[in-house]
Amino acid sequence: MFEYGFDDQEEFADEQRLTDLVSAYESGESAYYDSDTLEEIATYYFERADYEGALGVIDRLLDSYPFSSDAWMRRGVLMNNLGRHDDALQAYDKSLAINPNDTETIVNRGITLDTLNDAEAALAAYEQALCLDPSHDDALFNKGVTLERMERLADAVEVFVSCIEMNEDHPEAWYELGYCYDRLGQDARSVECYDRHIDQDPYSCDAWYNRGIVLNRMKRFKDAAWSYDMAIAIKEDFASAHYNRGNALANMNRLQEAIASYAQVIELEGGDAATHYNIALAHEELGQFSAAIHQFRNALKEDPKYAEAWYGLGCCFDAQDQHTEAIEFYDRAISITPDVGEFWYAKADSEHVIGKLQQAADSYRMVVKLDSGNRDAWLDYAETLFKASRMEEALEAYSRALSLKPDCAGAYVQQAKALLALGRSEESLRSLKMAFVIDPKKKDEWQTSWPELLADSDIRRELGLDS
Repeated sequence: MFEYGFDDQEEFADEQRLTDLVSAYESGESAYYDSDTLEEIATYYFERADYEGALGVIDRLLDSYPFSSDAWMRRGVLMNNLGRHDDALQAYDKSLAINPNDTETIVNRGITLDTLNDAEAALAAYEQALCLDPSHDDALFNKGVTLERMERLADAVEVFVSCIEMNEDHPEAWYELGYCYDRLGQDARSVECYDRHIDQDPYSCDAWYNRGIVLNRMKRFKDAAWSYDMAIAIKEDFASAHYNRGNALANMNRLQEAIASYAQVIELEGGDAATHYNIALAHEELGQFSAAIHQFRNALKEDPKYAEAWYGLGCCFDAQDQHTEAIEFYDRAISITPDVGEFWYAKADSEHVIGKLQQAADSYRMVVKLDSGNRDAWLDYAETLFKASRMEEALEAYSRALSLKPDCAGAYVQQAKALLALGRSEESLRSLKMAFVIDPKKKDEWQTSWPELLADSDIRRELGLDS
């Protein structure tokens, strides 16, 4: 690779000399340039990402020195950077025909093969380099990168660890090892590796950003926000860092700050559905329903099939007691994603509030169909059926609720009411007794709710109300 530097004390003088040299070269002067001088000029262009310019210099060098394996290797690097990968491989092959044991060329050939998605051939190249030089940390590192791209993360970890054992100051190896641990769910190790990378490259905004993602997943929201702050300090227009900073702040209930972070994303990248949606959620949590509705609508402009945004609109209208409108929005959410119990539950609650008991019962039935273990939904379903005078169905629903939570006194009380309405007095009394055993306070509630029973001394005695 083109990796040249200058001694600090001569930096200015060398830079001026090199600038003059390049100017002379570009002027077309017919001066003689030896191989070292041409390599310097090529490096000048390469470091400024002028790969075409560097290629012209290397081709001129090869015209004079066609058997320079190093020049062919450099030509391959330039072709790779220009996206001409087949030409790069041809150049590497010519270099290796001259010097078959040059590990740097073999490694660069592996990198190009990896770029062409020929992972097995890339791995073979790295193995070849390591056979020639077992301590070649760049060969190990790139082998790890290829394994990582192949989703062989555990194997990649082994290779990166070996690379670091050879060269503990290899910042890229620490970064990739942190990423692999991140993908493997080994969060603490991932953070440790990102920290080691940052120790060596404190201005790595990507490392700070990835560190924040892992910390957020660990629910270390304050530390995550600080990591995103560092990433943004290094790269102010890092939109993803602003977005995830907003998420971390929202998780800490610092909602106004979260809104400001999301607003930065919109300023940098324009509106997108997810960002508008998150701003809406923050406004909704703050009780700022008009602002929330505005942002939910913005999200839906970007993505009309954003079911959660339709649901969010429904929640905002519900919170303002506009239940009929809320139901319309819940229906839109359900039409897009019909298998989300939360949508059906909200719709059922709104229908229940406005007295649409049959529709509410149907909606609650969908909730328990989607989540048969939802005890609260079974209770709400039973209560709605009771109010709709569908007593037998209500009893079935109370039975399912009690099978999920047998120590729920309230469910036994409600079951007793349904049994009593069906004239099944003895069963009703047994259900009440169970409620009173579980929660003696239910005696007082029962007497308040059903005062007409107080006149029956047998019932009072059976329930122990006079004791």
